[in-house]
Amino acid sequence: MEKIKILIADDHQVVRKGIATLLEDEPDIEIVGEAADGFDTIEKIKIYNPNIVLLDIAMPKLNGLETAEIIEKNHRLVKSLIFSMHNDEEYIIKAVESGAWGYILKDTTKDEMLNAIRTLQSGQKYFSKQVSNVILEMLQNKPRKAGGKQHSTRLTKKEKHILKLIVSGLNSREIAQKLELSIRTVDNHRAHIMKKTGVKNAVELVKLALKENLVQ
Repeated sequence: MEKIKILIADDHQVVRKGIATLLEDEPDIEIVGEAADGFDTIEKIKIYNPNIVLLDIAMPKLNGLETAEIIEKNHRLVKSLIFSMHNDEEYIIKAVESGAWGYILKDTTKDEMLNAIRTLQSGQKYFSKQVSNVILEMLQNKPRKAGGKQHSTRLTKKEKHILKLIVSGLNSREIAQKLELSIRTVDNHRAHIMKKTGVKNAVELVKLALKENLVQ
């Protein structure tokens, strides 16, 4: 079994060691390295070629959000998972816009951390429930601009509902169970939404939903 290679980026050594200790016994996970700041993280990515970087936001020299943006632009096969104490709207939205694939809080459980890591490795994004609630509240309260949005008017009611669930962090299987649909049907809706909005993947879809308020 090929292991998920993890790089841990946090400016506190105790935190890095704690995460490494928490994950090192998992049979499908390998901690390949640690980094203490954003610049160090980028250099370690070149050395260790991780699948996922567990990123703190408050790092010196280059913060986690700036680092995630560089990773998204220059290391497209590497997925950033923000691991932060901040659960306010500003940080969460900036994380999504920077290209981060997931966002979990530092008071999370081991099970949720593992779920997030494995979800990202499968090609799906992951936002913890608390983070998803902040995103959805922001979307629901964001005022619409005059004239509306072309993307929004092209989406059907069902597609908007599914998009809302995608933004909340659910994958196709979970959406299918929630709506009592087949996974294939959900995947078809997802494909139609992406085609209509002109995005290439779920991360870009979430960015667009946040930017243009596609979810009501």
